[in-house]
Amino acid sequence: MMARLSTSLVSGFIFGLGLVISGMSNPAKVIGFLDLAGAWDPTLLLVMGGALAVTIPGFWLLKKRARPLFAERFELPARKDLDARLVAGAALFGLGWGIAGFCPGPAITALAAARLDVALFVAAMIVGALAYRMLFSTQPAKGTGAPIKKAAAE
Repeated sequence: MMARLSTSLVSGFIFGLGLVISGMSNPAKVIGFLDLAGAWDPTLLLVMGGALAVTIPGFWLLKKRARPLFAERFELPARKDLDARLVAGAALFGLGWGIAGFCPGPAITALAAARLDVALFVAAMIVGALAYRMLFSTQPAKGTGAPIKKAAAE
């Protein structure tokens, strides 16, 4: 248990550090990247390319292991299809990212700047997540990563 928590802490610290170094926690940089019709800033494309360069071989190596180091089994998404909820969620995420210049990870990292706009964004993000949970009452199916709808009687 302690090894798993320590690994999570170190991974989170490295992830947050990467967000700060890459500029992902700076909303002006993110909005500049998303402004394709204006003064486009392509530097975050290098960050995304670097992430893919690490992730693709990482998943390839991961699939060769029988189980993770600190868990009983892998928790990988099983669904590969596109549905209206996924497309609508992705569109809503993209709109929020484009308007605010934050997505969840960089927003939490930017809380260290103690700025009111960042705190308001994170608060709105939490309220939105709780509202979704209350409205749709979904939970992942054990071992599949796919959401299932709770029965009304539960």
